[in-house]
Amino acid sequence: MSTAPALLDARGLGKRFGGLQALSDVTFSIRKGEIYGLIGPNGAGKTTLFNVLTNLYTPEDGEILFDQRPLRGLKPCDIAARGLARTFQNIRLFGSMTALENVMIGRHVRTSTGIWGGMLKTPAARAEERDIAARAMKLLNYVGIGRRANEQARSLPYGDQRRLEIARALATDPLLLALDEPAAGMNATETAALSQLIRTIRDDGVTVLLIEHDMKLVMGLCDRLLVLEYGKVIAEGVPADVQRHPAVIEAYLGAGAADGAHTAPQGTAP
Repeated sequence: MSTAPALLDARGLGKRFGGLQALSDVTFSIRKGEIYGLIGPNGAGKTTLFNVLTNLYTPEDGEILFDQRPLRGLKPCDIAARGLARTFQNIRLFGSMTALENVMIGRHVRTSTGIWGGMLKTPAARAEERDIAARAMKLLNYVGIGRRANEQARSLPYGDQRRLEIARALATDPLLLALDEPAAGMNATETAALSQLIRTIRDDGVTVLLIEHDMKLVMGLCDRLLVLEYGKVIAEGVPADVQRHPAVIEAYLGAGAADGAHTAPQGTAP
C-alpha cells in the first residue's frame, strides 16, 4: 500500500439542505499519486461531496485541507488556482466556442497580464495569449482530440466533449483532478480509452478523484475507494476489500459482487 503523503484531507464533513442531512461526518484522505474512487447508490451524496470540496456548497461541519492548507472560505476559482480542478456530471462547455477556445478559458487562473493588459493588447498580453493557445493545443492533443481544435464544442461527439472537459480542467495545472462520472454515456471502446487516459494523467503526476457508476472501470482503475450511503461513509479501502464488504454488497454492488461479477448497479446517478 502506498505511503505517499496526503494531498487532500477531509475531516468530519457535514452538509444539510433544510431537513435533509446530505453529508454526515465524512472523513477521508487522498494520497498524492493515486486514483481514488468515490462510489455509492442513488442519493448517496457523491456529487454533493464534490461540490463541498470545491466550495460550490459550504459545509456546516468539518474542514478540508488541501496540500496542508485549509480550503474553507475560498472561492471556487481560488480553489482551482490552489490546484484542485474538476469536471461536472452534466457537461458544461461553451458550445459556440471552439474546442481550443474552451481549453484556453480554463487557463485563466494561471494568467498574469490581467484585464487591462488584455484589453489594451500589450506586448506582454499578446505573448501570454500565444503561450496559452500553444498550451491549449498541447492539451487537446494529449487527450486525443487535437484534430478537432477549431470545431465548435457543441458539434463534437459526446465522448470528445467529455475529453474536452478534461483538457480544460488540466489547463489549470491541477495537483488533483476530480472527475464526476466521466464515462457516463460512453460505449465500451470509449470507456477503455478513457481508462487509459486517466492512468496516463496519474502517471504524469496528477492525483485523480473519480466518481463513476461503471463498476468494471472503477474496480480496475482505482487504487482505493470510498463508499457513501445516505451521506455517510460505509466503507473505504482497496477495491478487492471494498468489493467484499457486506455493507457495500447490500447497499450497492449486489450479491454477485463478492464473486467478482462487477455488475453495474441500476439508478446510480448522484
